[in-house]
Amino acid sequence: MADFNYAFISLLLLLPFALLVLLYLIVRPRPVKIPLKNRHVFITGGSSGIGLALAHQAASEAARVSILARSHKKLEEAKDAIRLSTGIDVAVYAADVRDYDAISKAVHEAGPIDVLIVNQGVFVPQELAEQELDEVKFMLDVNLLGTFNMIKAALPAMKNRVDRRPASIALMSSQAGQVGIYGYTAYSASKFGIRGLAEALQQEVIGDDIHISLIFPPDTDTPGFAEEQKKRPELTTIIAAGGGSMKPELVAKKSFNGIKSGSFIIPCNFEGALLSIATAGLSPQRSFLMAFLEVVGAGIIRIVALCFQWVWYGSIEKWHAQRNTYDDVNDCLPSELLLRWLYCE
Repeated sequence: MADFNYAFISLLLLLPFALLVLLYLIVRPRPVKIPLKNRHVFITGGSSGIGLALAHQAASEAARVSILARSHKKLEEAKDAIRLSTGIDVAVYAADVRDYDAISKAVHEAGPIDVLIVNQGVFVPQELAEQELDEVKFMLDVNLLGTFNMIKAALPAMKNRVDRRPASIALMSSQAGQVGIYGYTAYSASKFGIRGLAEALQQEVIGDDIHISLIFPPDTDTPGFAEEQKKRPELTTIIAAGGGSMKPELVAKKSFNGIKSGSFIIPCNFEGALLSIATAGLSPQRSFLMAFLEVVGAGIIRIVALCFQWVWYGSIEKWHAQRNTYDDVNDCLPSELLLRWLYCE
């Protein structure tokens, strides 16, 4: 009996070790380090919010920084703020990512890019049944097609760069690009699309030593988020209650930590890390330790995910039930209301 227990315990210890060895051998692409010092970092949506925080962070790490946004005035304000805090001058380019010719001109003027961060994004929260198709198209054009435009414009020079050290293309997605949420139909579609873009693009550019990162920030304390909260459907607010938000400076720091290590998926908080494990799927993974957590934790986290879905759908059912009751009461005549009150209906 003692020999059996010893053998059983040994097997339990051996299996995780064997899994770690296997994952070490098979994870692809291989680990990489992407330096920032004295390299050209180009950031879209760089005049405010996360983009501005990314520009501050890159400048503080001695990178040569260029930022692109639509408003020339906001770009100049961002440039002054970065100079004041870091002593570094950044280059600014006013262009709309939906205009391929305009951003191609900006990229040509900026020169070869070593680290491209495609960060622009717009969000109008609303149920699809209520949302105008112009708003849906606006989000898809800026968030998804704008990302294609930016990469297409920058990629030729990145492939032919003189500096042959590893380069990076980082795409700003969202936790709404990992899981769909009520009221985020069009926005989630645009951000889920970025993931497919990233997974396929990584295979296309790995031979050029260009490494794709996909960043999944949660709600972030930006001017855009403040406006979004004013327009959210009531159910969106109920489902998202208690989620909190992050400061853009912390998102920027987490993003660059991931970019410099060539991480394909970059979560920004604990919930994001759990979401990343839950949605790992067929995405590339450089870290065999992270791959181990994905393999071991997938089943448990799936149970947690189902619990979240249970809570969310319960909230939706309760909201609709209360709304239907309210509508029924509003449709009643005064005499019917009195009868309902008397009989507690």
